[in-house]
Amino acid sequence: MGFVDECTVYAKAGPGGSGSASLHSEPYKPRGGPDGGSGGDGGSIIFEVTPGTHDLTWLAEHPHQMAKPGTGGRSANRDGARGADLVIPVPDGTVVFDQDGLVADLVGAGARATVAHGGRGGRGNTAFASPRNRVPRGSEPGEQGEERRLRVELRTVADIGLVGLPNAGKSTLLSRLTAAKPKIANYPFTTLTPNLGVAGEDADRFVVADIPGLVEGASEGKGLGHRFLRHVVRCRALVLVVDLSTADPGADLATLTDELAAYDPELAERPSIIVGTKADLVDAPAEAAAALDPVTLPVSAVTGEGLEPLLERLGLLAKEGEDLSPERAPYVVLRPGRPRFSIEREDDGGWRVTGRGVERWVMETDMDDDRQIERLQRRLIREGVERRLVALGARKGQEVRIRDLVFEFLPDRKPGEPEAEAEEG
Repeated sequence: MGFVDECTVYAKAGPGGSGSASLHSEPYKPRGGPDGGSGGDGGSIIFEVTPGTHDLTWLAEHPHQMAKPGTGGRSANRDGARGADLVIPVPDGTVVFDQDGLVADLVGAGARATVAHGGRGGRGNTAFASPRNRVPRGSEPGEQGEERRLRVELRTVADIGLVGLPNAGKSTLLSRLTAAKPKIANYPFTTLTPNLGVAGEDADRFVVADIPGLVEGASEGKGLGHRFLRHVVRCRALVLVVDLSTADPGADLATLTDELAAYDPELAERPSIIVGTKADLVDAPAEAAAALDPVTLPVSAVTGEGLEPLLERLGLLAKEGEDLSPERAPYVVLRPGRPRFSIEREDDGGWRVTGRGVERWVMETDMDDDRQIERLQRRLIREGVERRLVALGARKGQEVRIRDLVFEFLPDRKPGEPEAEAEEG
């Protein structure tokens, strides 16, 4: 598989381990009490920018990623081990999306984002012991880890981007300015993915990217325009490459600048220079270049004409771009946590209520104590479980299951009372 700059990943974090419901057993201690430990949290899936990773090929070849689960709690108050996080190396400039939009934009070595959180471990019965319930016989199950479908994109990070129409000579120019060896051929769209090279002296090196050729309408997606243009956004400065041997180089330059401005107006303000290529095919290259702009540099990657002045100009352009561009920093989008509870319809017509808090309240309730049962009912009503059941169409007398307990639904909502959604936390 060649260079990959876009792929889909199915990430499943590890589930948490279940808590233990162990009761202490020892000779001559008939009332040892609960000693069940809690389960360990499940492992999370983390993307981390790693030097040496240049594209998304590995992720495209391994789209299903799963983290380790947490282990269950044990007797003697021994907690389960936490599942190991799965850290996946990604290249600099990786952008992650899910069905709700942007998840993370990772720029700079070491930048990382948790793209799927592991499930929390369930508590053992020791955690439920209280003066009223000295010997709790139940424990919490571990939560399931997040499962997400992610769209991952690479937006090349470079100091200078070579931008031009197809077959303008960008790849040949890159091969003469750097040690890169891109594919070169005498037909359009030879380059379908960005090529990177390093130019300049040891103390003043800068990264040059050869961006695949743009066509008229690229800002609207024509000719894979969006896929190519997203790499331009990361470049601190631009080199507008124009073929001097075409019928109308001025029209080519206008097309190029129009498409960049239409895709992102900020690109029109980015530091840039104009370079006229294939000067060896033009009778008067200096005049042809000056017709585009007085400071246009005519060059020939074949004869080497103009390459030394161009390299010097690129060094100054790279410094200008670095001074004017804001400091690159990663960012991760924070969203509300999981819903406090969820309700699903079961095959037999009943309802299943799940949620960490709701299940914990049931675990803590002594079903032989009428006062505790009444207290549980009040808590469920305040939490909004009853209103949510009514909103989903639950009817009086239907079965409602919370963990392994079955309740008869007897709504207490007054007629005309507005329905409410479950809160998120």
